[in-house]
Amino acid sequence: MLSRILLGDSVQNAARMHQNLNPSDDRPLETKLQQLECHFTWDLTKESADLSDLHTRLEDQIELDLGKKAGAIRSYCFLAYVRYLQGFPDDALTNLLKSEEKGREYHGDDCERFLIFTYGNLAWLHYHLGSCSQCESYLEKLVAIKEKFPTGSPTVLHPDVYGQKGWTYLKFAYKYYERAKQCFEKALEQEPEESEWNIGYAIALYRTEDIKKSSAEDSLAVKQLRLAKQKSPDNAKIIVLLGLRLFDFDKYDEAESLIEEALEMDPTNPHVIRYVSKNFRCSGNLDRAIALLKRAIDRTENSAFLHHQLALCHKRKKTDLLRGDARGRGQEVRQLIGQCMYHLQLAITLRSDFLLAKAELALLYGQNKDIENTTAEEMFKTILKEAEEKTDMLQIIHHYCGEFHHYQNKSETQAVHHYTECMRLGQDTHFGKQSAYQLKMASKRLIRDPSDGEALGVLGFIHKAKGKKSEAIEYYEKALEFDQNNEEYLNALSELEQLSLQ
Repeated sequence: MLSRILLGDSVQNAARMHQNLNPSDDRPLETKLQQLECHFTWDLTKESADLSDLHTRLEDQIELDLGKKAGAIRSYCFLAYVRYLQGFPDDALTNLLKSEEKGREYHGDDCERFLIFTYGNLAWLHYHLGSCSQCESYLEKLVAIKEKFPTGSPTVLHPDVYGQKGWTYLKFAYKYYERAKQCFEKALEQEPEESEWNIGYAIALYRTEDIKKSSAEDSLAVKQLRLAKQKSPDNAKIIVLLGLRLFDFDKYDEAESLIEEALEMDPTNPHVIRYVSKNFRCSGNLDRAIALLKRAIDRTENSAFLHHQLALCHKRKKTDLLRGDARGRGQEVRQLIGQCMYHLQLAITLRSDFLLAKAELALLYGQNKDIENTTAEEMFKTILKEAEEKTDMLQIIHHYCGEFHHYQNKSETQAVHHYTECMRLGQDTHFGKQSAYQLKMASKRLIRDPSDGEALGVLGFIHKAKGKKSEAIEYYEKALEFDQNNEEYLNALSELEQLSLQ
């Protein structure tokens, strides 16, 4: 059965789409348009993505011709919708006509089934432009396509629609990744051998899999990446993703072999380089990572991701330098900081909602004695507000705020607040564990002041999060001795006492 979560419409809506699409009926035009399967009906809100960055990435994809055939049809169609959201309907129409042109060029007389979503977008766009006759014309085309290429059930979509929807969700924003995975599953139910759907499903699994709950032998992502590699042995991106996931499971020999294979196969592909360079950075091979990233930027200079990765490489080099003997190397440290700032500023310019890059830059401002500390503090206030409004990266931003107040602003109270909020949002994540470690400074505060109620409350929270109920109760009770009406401590203590009775 078609999932409501996956498609945003019920099975009944899918059936109506199949049965009642006839443009000659008396239903309002917009009601008929709502039954279509295209970007306008896939719940893609412009608040969920950085449209400028998405626009750049889609243009890069087209220019690099990475998708070829089906990919070109997809990219032009998706780019059209992005341009519509940006307020450029004429550009949107131009790109939709290019999508149709590519469909006819690649698929000839059999092109219609590859253009279902393109015609759906065209119908919607003409409706918004006030051209109802053109809109009706595309509705008629879609009726003819459904009659020519039936799916066998009114509740089942064409696999090309499922596939296009999956690729769209995969590229639009991370919160759609689960939907993308389910779309590719639906496409594979009908066309299990289709390499496009196998590749898309492999990437979706790679992005959504919790590696802490799996192993190389049990990993669904590893299995699907191997299958996709078999079906598309010349796809360097799939090969490098398989290598990186095997790295996650400590399968170093095979992982390194696959990464070298991918680089040899497609040494200038930015999509391959970005993944490989990240791996080199994390493993400490910084010079090689920087060289690869510079090579990729030569081809796609407007990639915010690549500039961010290059900034992180310079940051890691600076950190490694300061951990060693940095005497007489002050100029080198300053150059690395300058490079880091330069690439972070470029990343933010290219992608205005790049919260992680903004937080990295704010930390650097906080560390730079030549810049007023209030600049960094104001930046963090703005970044935190953005994260709260978009419910995006909130845990990570709280951790960065904690680091700033801990080390630069020297405000333990603020640091404790942000570390606690970070840990509250997930104690088993990397940043949750880092914040838990930093919160141990509360115990140092108790040495200075045994009546510090906030410090006692923090320790109660840490023990509660770790499942140590009796210790948590003890700390919360002590905290309430010095902060009697603290509602948070009272609620936590009540909850713990109820759990103890069970």
